[in-house]
Amino acid sequence: MGKEHMRQSVEVLYKVVEECPVTTLQLTFFQVAYVISGTGTMRINGHEMPYRAANLFLLTPQDHYTFEIGTTTEFLLVRFDHSYIKEYQWKGIDHMAHLLDHATHMSGCILKNKPDEALVKSIVDSLVHEIHHQDLYNEDLIMHFVNALIVISARNISKIKPAHLKQNADKRILEIINYIKTNIYYPQKLKAVAMGEAFGISTTYLGSYFKTQSGETIQHFIATYKIRMIEHRLKFSDRRINEIALEFGFADESHLNKFFRKHKGINLTGYRKAEAG
Repeated sequence: MGKEHMRQSVEVLYKVVEECPVTTLQLTFFQVAYVISGTGTMRINGHEMPYRAANLFLLTPQDHYTFEIGTTTEFLLVRFDHSYIKEYQWKGIDHMAHLLDHATHMSGCILKNKPDEALVKSIVDSLVHEIHHQDLYNEDLIMHFVNALIVISARNISKIKPAHLKQNADKRILEIINYIKTNIYYPQKLKAVAMGEAFGISTTYLGSYFKTQSGETIQHFIATYKIRMIEHRLKFSDRRINEIALEFGFADESHLNKFFRKHKGINLTGYRKAEAG
């Protein structure tokens, strides 16, 4: 199995592939893959799904994937690392990293918003044009198109119902889940009283409603989601542990370590070393 690495924080590639790759590849970065033309099968993390023109896939760090080419396929690939997500100022999307990380738990084309299909095709056509026609401000234009594609990807991911929700779950549970993800850095906003006020419901009903709709308590969901985000920081960023503690609203490194050990059975430093491997 080979590993794919990047030379810079953002890369845009146009590829025409006629034959199946020999090996499965493991990513060390995020990758948006748009199928311009062609058909075949994508295998990712043990799952298999067909692909066709106008499909948009989002792959995340540590995903294992391969495209099995059925007919000659044109791809537009946009690759970017965690530092790009962290450094770019996403106005109005302060949980971009969470949206992208959530893709790890999904499979298949992420384009769920029908009006976005034409928009994505237009952006991809523009990126391919800029790749093939070097001109003034070429790099700046490419970055604007890349940013637009990532934001559209995030918008579509946010519309996908989490797999653990019940089939008949209603719209409000999605709003509550998005509220939690958006405010995962702010413990005060995740207290039952604050959430009850935000949604105009009693704290007692909030708890029972969430469990009925999702099958787990709201406290368990918050803790599990926060742990997953902290794991992501430990694996894919060089932030110091005290910086991570501050980011997620813990009083200090000791409190974060206690929280993490309770849920994972290992301290933060030990987890980071084990993942670095």
